[in-house]
Amino acid sequence: MKNLSIHKMIATVVICGVSFLSVSAMAAQDEFQRQMTQQVMKAKQKLKEAEAAKGAERNKLMGEHMKMMHDNMGKMQAMKPKSGMTMQEHEEWISEHQKLMDEMMSQMMKEHHMMMGMDGMSKGSAEMDCMPKASDDAHKH
Repeated sequence: MKNLSIHKMIATVVICGVSFLSVSAMAAQDEFQRQMTQQVMKAKQKLKEAEAAKGAERNKLMGEHMKMMHDNMGKMQAMKPKSGMTMQEHEEWISEHQKLMDEMMSQMMKEHHMMMGMDGMSKGSAEMDCMPKASDDAHKH
């Protein structure tokens, strides 16, 4: 059940990240983005606490982190750009938005690895486990 939930959340982040690339934007980092950055950093701290905890306390903290991420995702999806922006402001806003989305994705992947028991693995090998394996004959017919 938790596996399905985290996979849905990860898929949502990816879809949102891609969809926001085509949206008009506000300015570099507006007030809403600053607030979101603070909330995402609070969630990151919660995840660090969960990583250090054991047993029931760890599960409780991970549940709190999941809820924070779910709430943050809803807020990110509700973001609307200001009208009348220059192309430069638009590009800066998208860049800031992408940074937030990247941070959220990073946290969700770390949470996923913790849930799957991969938090003891080196960072590189844990990331590799989530990537599709290349095959020499992938494109052969």
